[in-house]
Amino acid sequence: MEKRINLFEKATDGLKPIYAMGAYLKKASIEKPLQELLLFRVSQINGCAFCLDMHSKDARAAGETEQRLYGLSAWRETPYYTDRERAALAWAEAITASKVSDEIYAKVSGHFTEEELIDLTFIATSINTWNRLQSAFPVKAGSYTVGQFG
Repeated sequence: MEKRINLFEKATDGLKPIYAMGAYLKKASIEKPLQELLLFRVSQINGCAFCLDMHSKDARAAGETEQRLYGLSAWRETPYYTDRERAALAWAEAITASKVSDEIYAKVSGHFTEEELIDLTFIATSINTWNRLQSAFPVKAGSYTVGQFG
């Protein structure tokens, strides 16, 4: 691949709002293990190798099992996830596809408060943004270490 712009060097001001969203999400109402599942799943859908590397490592560090990570692309067919996690995964996938139906909204609303639903939406939109930036200006996968972005 031809060398591309180093986004982290050239777009420091433009990245500030995205970093601020990340700081908000660290204090969000959604538990960290579920956040990591969502970040990993959306990155699977978007095919973001760096983000998959990052969020698989962060998820494992947060206590996630390999079995659940390996089964995540087929979460509907596996018994490893709670109803709450399934609702969140359906929500994140719908947001990623830009197809949030009333049925999915009703399902997720039964498991999450209004504040949590907003935070779930921020999680999904935030990782979609990072996945798209990574697609345009890739960083080599495999180099991430847990806690690297503090």
